[in-house]
Amino acid sequence: MSDKPIYVTQPHLPDLAEFIPYLEQIWENKVLTNGGPFHQQLEAELCRHLGVEHISLFSNGTLALLTALQSLRITGEVITTPYSFVATSHSLLWNGVKPVFVDIDPKTLNMDAKRIEEAITPHTTAIMPVHCYGQPCDVDAIQRIADNYNLKVIYDAAHAFGVRQNGSSILTHGDLSVLSFHATKVFNTFEGGAIICPDAKTKVRIDRLKNFGFVDETTVVAPGINGKMSEINAAFGLLQLKSVAAAVEARSKIAEQYTRQLAQIDGITCLHEWGQEWANYSYFPVLIEQDYPLSRDDLYLKLRDNGIHARRYFYPLISEFPMYRGMPSADPSHLPVATKAARQILCLPIYPGLADEAQQRILGVLRDAAASRTMRAAV
Repeated sequence: MSDKPIYVTQPHLPDLAEFIPYLEQIWENKVLTNGGPFHQQLEAELCRHLGVEHISLFSNGTLALLTALQSLRITGEVITTPYSFVATSHSLLWNGVKPVFVDIDPKTLNMDAKRIEEAITPHTTAIMPVHCYGQPCDVDAIQRIADNYNLKVIYDAAHAFGVRQNGSSILTHGDLSVLSFHATKVFNTFEGGAIICPDAKTKVRIDRLKNFGFVDETTVVAPGINGKMSEINAAFGLLQLKSVAAAVEARSKIAEQYTRQLAQIDGITCLHEWGQEWANYSYFPVLIEQDYPLSRDDLYLKLRDNGIHARRYFYPLISEFPMYRGMPSADPSHLPVATKAARQILCLPIYPGLADEAQQRILGVLRDAAASRTMRAAV
């Protein structure tokens, strides 16, 4: 059996020969950025694929988050989750906004909507939930609260490419949804991101903000940033979009095998029931329970020793980092579910190119560790 390292995800790369014609077209056009033809084509094709009307492409998801907040003129305090990648709350700090953390739901690990109202103050202007691992938040409950208190809702939808609920895109909820097209995502453009816009007027504002605030050659109307996606990234996205359905299907088969075989190992709980409408199989998160012979961290190290690079997404909590932990809402006693989940979570490798042999190698390490308890008990 191969001892080649196995990572939690690997980008799906098409045949290089398929990409060459795109590069030749870029060289022929001599347009490298600033909304070139591939950029415009990718926006149009993503709208069709995702079932949305307006999308604005960015060079990465973090700049998209920053610009989404700026476009809605968010100030004061924003209620968010501590259980996410740190870019979620960093985007708030970069905009001079204070994040206020609320606990998460133990089943979905998304923001617990029942905890939002108690965190609202006269300074609250918005809610920023995360569709964690692609599972939709309780969008109806969140919207009801936002409407009652006149708050904006910005979804960090970095994991939610292609996710649908009740027959329509989850990306149409809230005031804005922000996607990441980083190399680790289901759909990637090497680096990239996007904002789903509810109408053409909002898209125009966001398009200006990602280009320094320019309206025309001599007119700047806002302190925007340089967040434009290049033509090379857009071209790669067009090529990736052709195979994204097949990539999701391949991920689903890997998830099915994990689920079936992990059901036979005590102490490891699969977080989600797969096969549902919303599933895009962006990650395969499991919880390492107390009755498993190894702690989560010991298992993480054992996997590493065997060349398997699982990830503890998300550990530590955002609220535990130095720039956040002094905030009252970051106190662990305020976040018991998130604190517990962060110490149990482990994301196993899942990507289209993960061979069955490699997956069995991963499962073998998990089974061997579980069997050590039985052996000790027998002695």
